[in-house]
Amino acid sequence: MHLPYSRRIPGLATLSVLSLALTGCAITMPATLVDVAVAPQWQAPLPHQGTVGALSQWWQQQGDPLLVELIEAAQEVSPSVAQAMARVESARAQRTTASAALLPQVDASVAASRGVSQPTVPVATTQTVGLQAAWELDLVGANRTASKAADAQLQGTQAQWHDARVAVAAEVANTYFSLSTCYQLLDVARKDVASRQETARLADISARAGFTAPSVAALARASAADGGSRVTQQAAACDIDTKALVALTGLAEADVRRKLALALAKPAQAAPVSIAIVPAQTLTQRPDVFAAERDVVVASARVGSAKAQRYPRLTLNGNVGAMRYSSMGTETNLDTWSFGPLALTLPIFDGGKRKANVVAAEANYTQAVAVYRAKVRQAVREVEEALVNLHSTDARKQDAEVSTRGYAESLAATQGRYGQGLASLVELEDARRLALASQSAQLSLALERNRAWVSLYRALGGGFEAGN
Repeated sequence: MHLPYSRRIPGLATLSVLSLALTGCAITMPATLVDVAVAPQWQAPLPHQGTVGALSQWWQQQGDPLLVELIEAAQEVSPSVAQAMARVESARAQRTTASAALLPQVDASVAASRGVSQPTVPVATTQTVGLQAAWELDLVGANRTASKAADAQLQGTQAQWHDARVAVAAEVANTYFSLSTCYQLLDVARKDVASRQETARLADISARAGFTAPSVAALARASAADGGSRVTQQAAACDIDTKALVALTGLAEADVRRKLALALAKPAQAAPVSIAIVPAQTLTQRPDVFAAERDVVVASARVGSAKAQRYPRLTLNGNVGAMRYSSMGTETNLDTWSFGPLALTLPIFDGGKRKANVVAAEANYTQAVAVYRAKVRQAVREVEEALVNLHSTDARKQDAEVSTRGYAESLAATQGRYGQGLASLVELEDARRLALASQSAQLSLALERNRAWVSLYRALGGGFEAGN
C-alpha cells in the first residue's frame, strides 16, 4: 500500500496555500456585448400590405406548393447547406471536448499474465485491475473560458446554417419568379409575332395586287421575322431559367417541366412581409449578425484563454488498483491506491510566446468587433434598400398600368386605321413597338417587386430566432 499522501509529497501545505490564492484570481476578458449605433427608425417607407405570419413559414404563404417543394429540394442538395451543417457538427464536437476538460478524466485497465519470472520461482498467475484519474483544477477559469467559447462557436455555426438555407431559398424563389415572368413575356411575344405575321400576309397580298409598294411588304416581312427572333430568344431564356431550377433542386428536368406547366398557369406573386418599425428589433433576426456577435464572444474568450496560459496550472492525479497473485495454489491480494501528485506548474520563461499569444488574441478580438459592427451596418443597408425598391415599384405600378392600357388602345386604333388605309405600316409598327415595350415593362416591374419582397425576406433574416 502506498504511503499516506501527506508523507509522500513534501510541501503539501505550501501547494494548498498557493491553490487557494490562485482561486481568488480571475482572468479579465474584453467585453462580449458591443454597442452599435443604430437609427431609432427606418428611413425608407415601410410596406403597408398588412401583417403576415412568421417568416419561417413565409414560403407556404405564397399559396404555391410547387415553390415550397422546389425550395425544400434545393436545401436538401445544396452544398453550402451541407457544409454549414458539417460545421455545426464539428462545433458541437468541439463543445463536448471543451466541456470535458472541466471534469476529471478516468481510465480503467485490466491485465493478466502467467509465467515464470525467475528460474527458481514456480509458475504464477498475475491479474490486475486499476482505475486512473486525472483532473486539472480550473483555478483561473481557463477551461471554463474555453467551454464558453466552444458554446458560442456552436451557436454561431447554427446561425450560419440557417443563413445558408435562407440564401438557397431566396435564390430558388428569384429563379422561380423570373421563370414565371419569362413565360408571360413569351406569351406576349407569341401574340405579337402572330399579329406581325398577319400584317405581313396582308401586306404581301396588297403588294401583289399592286395596291402598295413592294417595300411596304418587305418591311412587314422584316417585322414578322424580328418578332419571330424575339420569340426564339425569349423561349431560350425560359429554358435557361428552367435548367437553373433543375440544377438548384437536383430534380429530373422532365418532372420540373411537367410541374411548371401546371403551376405557372397562374402568375407567381410574392406574399407581403411585416417588418418592425425599430431597426434594432429587426436586426436580432439576422443570422449573420447573430453569428458575428457570437464571434465576438469567441474572440473574447480566446483572449481570456491566452491570458490563462500565463498563470500557474494545478493538476491532481490518483489511482486505485487491485492485484491477485496465484502460485502453487496460494493466492495473494495486493490492493493499492494513491492520491496525487498534486502538481503545480509555474510558467517562468518562454521567450515571450505567451505574451505574443495574448497580443494576437486581442488583435483578433478587435477584428471580430469591427466585423460585427460592419455586419450591422450592412444589415441596415440591405433592409433599407429592399424597402426603397418596394416603395419604388409600388409607386410605379399605377403608371405602368396606365401606360400599358394606353399603348394597347393606340395599337388597336392604329390597326383599325391601317386596315382602312388611313395609316401607314410605319405608324403601325411604331404603335406595335410601343405597346410591346409597355407590356414588357409592366411584367418586368412585377418581377422587380417580387425580387424586392424576396430581398426583404432575406434582409430580415428569414425567420431566424436565436436558440432555435
